[in-house]
Amino acid sequence: MTAAPAIHQSRSPVTGAEDETPSQAPERQEPQAPPSPPAAPAPMPPLRAASFMLASVLLAMTQGLGMNLISANLPQIQGALGATTNEALWLMAAYMAPYASLSLILIKVRTQFGLRNFAELAILAFLLVSVMHLFVDDLHSAIIVRFFSGVVAAPMSALAFLYMLEPFPPAKKLNLGLSLALTNLALAPSVARLISPTLLDIGGWHGLHVLEIAIAMVAFGAVYLLPLAPQPRAKVIQPLDVVSYLFIAVGFGLAAMAMTVGRFYWWFEAPWLGLMLAGAIIAVTCAAAIELNRANPLLDIRWLTSREVLHFTAALLIFRIVLSEQTSGAFGLFQVLGLQNSQMATLSWIILGTTVAGGLACAAVMKPGREPVIHMVALTMLAAGAFMDSQATNLTRPAEMYLSQAMIAFAGALFLPPALASGLMSALKKGPNYILSFVIVFLTTQSIGGSLGSAVVGTFVTWRSKVHYQALAEHLIPTDPIVAQRMNQLSGAYDRVLTDPTQMTTQGLTLLNQQVTREANVLAYNDAFMVIALLAVLALAALIVHVTVVAIGRRLAPTPQPSFA
Repeated sequence: MTAAPAIHQSRSPVTGAEDETPSQAPERQEPQAPPSPPAAPAPMPPLRAASFMLASVLLAMTQGLGMNLISANLPQIQGALGATTNEALWLMAAYMAPYASLSLILIKVRTQFGLRNFAELAILAFLLVSVMHLFVDDLHSAIIVRFFSGVVAAPMSALAFLYMLEPFPPAKKLNLGLSLALTNLALAPSVARLISPTLLDIGGWHGLHVLEIAIAMVAFGAVYLLPLAPQPRAKVIQPLDVVSYLFIAVGFGLAAMAMTVGRFYWWFEAPWLGLMLAGAIIAVTCAAAIELNRANPLLDIRWLTSREVLHFTAALLIFRIVLSEQTSGAFGLFQVLGLQNSQMATLSWIILGTTVAGGLACAAVMKPGREPVIHMVALTMLAAGAFMDSQATNLTRPAEMYLSQAMIAFAGALFLPPALASGLMSALKKGPNYILSFVIVFLTTQSIGGSLGSAVVGTFVTWRSKVHYQALAEHLIPTDPIVAQRMNQLSGAYDRVLTDPTQMTTQGLTLLNQQVTREANVLAYNDAFMVIALLAVLALAALIVHVTVVAIGRRLAPTPQPSFA
């Protein structure tokens, strides 16, 4: 993102003119007027600016649809590939393995090899990998292709971000440009749910990727016709950067895969999950050991473990977990209730619209110093929306969640831009060398944090559903007249098919057990929504206390006295 120029400032370029030696300087110099400041760049013509913004939307959709079309249609895809649910999950895990960490090294790749070369090769590679999906007909080849999809998708989000910032003058990049860029990257999940039913009807598994290829081809042309402003190149990649990144890639990849599939294989029943997490910790520890002993590290570990950065990281991770109420919570509840994407289209439209509205509102009000107030509003809306969802029943349908999900979507678009802007400003105050470390923190919380949020919410729902099922099953005594009557009502559907009373009783018990399982799942999601609401309230309270303490500290701080030499 903005790291490339900052990196260039902190290291020597590959080529450059030699400085003039003191002996060559004239003995006497006439006093010169101070140089005039450089002229501000001319504003971009409106049509060209709109073209860059449209290219950003295309790039964001290219990357986002590639990831979300699979996750939003996993049951349909597993049928097309002849796979079980757990096997199909490896399509998502294979995608996340490289995607979780690749953005970290790409920042330096852009600086060393040039932004234009990076953009053109990235979109070309994405297009080629997208075409490979058309030749996939089995699970194993699909997993391999999905791995390469994760590799080539990482540059797309960076390009979408840069193309959205390009038309804006420097004064507006950190408010209007940043808000629109992050909002643009958040639209793909809703779009994927809206278009996937039609694509599946037209072409099945391959139909999902035909549109992805078409958008990638249009984005390919846009990248070549609309080159980004060139940035100075510098030789910034060192051999130990590659070694450190390989350890980070292994650690992040293992962690992302474990968090994607862990709750389905269950954490305490699959020993290899523990091995994956242990391997992730060892790999990241090795990377940290290397970086701590380097004069010019890829990551400034000491700064990353400072109190301010840990506070910032924890805030972003909590936000990602809370925001999982929508991505993993609400839509997961409706899947349990048997609803398909086509039946949730209106809800997806509302989420899409309020996300855009939240991004525009953030751009309108975001200024330095307003970040705490914006975050308070966002956390309040998140807490209220999650609490409203916690009252769901088995009769709840998307219409009952229009307001709550709109509040959560609006809050999600409102939260991230101020956090990123304030973090960038804090890193700039430390010096340009800290920009790369900050960007890595932000990208890590978004990639790993998203997987962590889904894993935490999904694991909690699975655990609570078992607890509620046991509590409900204790009351299902066949000799109870009410239970027996309900079983007879359910088994009545088989009167014309079965004549054996024992078989009819078995079928009635099976149907009753399905209803109990559904009720247990609904209660588990309600518990998850309530916990998320409480977490948002606690985060809001912590933010208020923090702002109050800072304000009191500033008020009580002694006024510095002028010193006289």
